[in-house]
Amino acid sequence: MSFPYKKALIIGATSGIGKALAIKFVENGTKVVIAGRRKENLDEFAQEYGSEMVDSRVFDVMKLEQQIPSFATEITTAHPDLDFIFVNSGIQRPFDFSKPSSVDLDIFDTELITNYTSAVHLTRAFLPHLQNKFTQTALAYTTSQMALVPMMRCPNYGASKAALHHFILALRTQVVAGPGDVKVLEIYPPAVQTELHDAKHQPDLKDGHLIGMPLGEFVDEVWGRLKGGEEQIAVGSAGKLYNAFEVKRQELYRDMTEMLTGLLKMFLR
Repeated sequence: MSFPYKKALIIGATSGIGKALAIKFVENGTKVVIAGRRKENLDEFAQEYGSEMVDSRVFDVMKLEQQIPSFATEITTAHPDLDFIFVNSGIQRPFDFSKPSSVDLDIFDTELITNYTSAVHLTRAFLPHLQNKFTQTALAYTTSQMALVPMMRCPNYGASKAALHHFILALRTQVVAGPGDVKVLEIYPPAVQTELHDAKHQPDLKDGHLIGMPLGEFVDEVWGRLKGGEEQIAVGSAGKLYNAFEVKRQELYRDMTEMLTGLLKMFLR
């Protein structure tokens, strides 16, 4: 199967998974709009792959009300053929609540907004564009194996990705009843060798960028499964967790949704 989408917006494309997938898209004929905070990285990518295939926008997901609505309008006006939106921005920070005074709540809030709240705002901003198209479209999100099982070292990262995972499950169910043909995709990485674990962000880790699955190996698998039409792509150790219990948990979610939907019909006008 070929990738069914013609133009992708990749938010969080200046490095790591976002950049690597953007390269895959371009090399396989899908035009991209790349967005992120680091202009120099965006410019380098656009220069390498050319303006025919790449547009770029400097964008900070932390600016929720100040920038996201206008960003969505700007992008969809410039690219009315946009049919795939990939929300990939994410940061990971350690917190030790056994030493409460060491916990920087400003950093904690920044991580939560980056990993979860901004994704909700972006969904609300871009969904009308996707719903108004006559062809299949998609919203894709990067969560984590820690959306399924938390890690003691990074309690907020796991919690933020679990929140996004639950949001995605509900969103996928809701958009079926709405206009258009919007697919909701979720990519669950294991630990992957990116700057997420760099000393710049987690200085107590030695050679943190070497932790996990090689980036190229990860992206090759994700790309193949995206082309295969999968909506939930759990890779490596994330796949083992997904198969161990998440399949059953989602069956329970669907059963509960069906039951609650029936009950609500009795009380809603």
